[in-house]
Amino acid sequence: MDDDALQKSPFRLWLVEAFVFVNLTFLAVDVYIAHMVNDFAKWTQWIPVFFSVSVPLLLLPGLLKRQHNTSFTWWAGLLVGSLSIVVGVYGLFLHLENAFFQEQTIKSLVYSAPFIAPLSYAGIGLLLILNRLESNETVAWGVWIVFLAMCGFVGNLGLSLADHSQNGFFYTAEWISVFAAAFAVSFLLVVLFRPDDRNLIYVCSLVMALEILVGLIGFGYHLIADLKGPSESIQDNFVYGAPIFAPLLFANLALLAMIGLWELYFFPNEKQADE
Repeated sequence: MDDDALQKSPFRLWLVEAFVFVNLTFLAVDVYIAHMVNDFAKWTQWIPVFFSVSVPLLLLPGLLKRQHNTSFTWWAGLLVGSLSIVVGVYGLFLHLENAFFQEQTIKSLVYSAPFIAPLSYAGIGLLLILNRLESNETVAWGVWIVFLAMCGFVGNLGLSLADHSQNGFFYTAEWISVFAAAFAVSFLLVVLFRPDDRNLIYVCSLVMALEILVGLIGFGYHLIADLKGPSESIQDNFVYGAPIFAPLLFANLALLAMIGLWELYFFPNEKQADE
């Protein structure tokens, strides 16, 4: 590798690498709790857990040195990203196979394993591959970040509808997540068509700040619901009750979107000024 290739990665690229590492690692906890519902009835349910606690370690050298474009870190990122996509797509089919492919009804889709959830791995894998194959010296990098964040909110919209449909939206507050996800999708979609509109990007950033607030409030609601659950066992309430970490996906995706919005707002103009 030449000297230019060994330079430290720009801070925005490093932020995405850190985002991927934290999310992959944290998914081990989230998936473990989710699969405790049936006590890991199938051995395949351990795949994402083992993947999340081991494979992301390949990203640590690049994170610590802030270099993702050396020979090792570049190929390690491609490997982790590709495997993450495989895990996500495979998990999608396994979740759908539980009930939907057998009955093919809305009821089976709502009450089966959340089919969208495994695609979190696919989205994270695409982020890693993006960081390897697309330079942040172009506007395309920021646009792709916004696009992947928007896709995440589309999935979050589906999860919010399916999860809260299980109790018929008994609490009015359960609609907040649905409207919040829809607003996020609509604003990010417009940014994709107008990536040079700085006023729009500014407003969209404010919307993302509200999405973070929605995530934190939702986490509080789910935490209270689990602490006051019907079971005497706190563990059972957290395992079988409201998914404690699900609302934090709003904050997580909003932070990712802000990286892309930050790139579109500041740095294209900076590059034009240099020219």
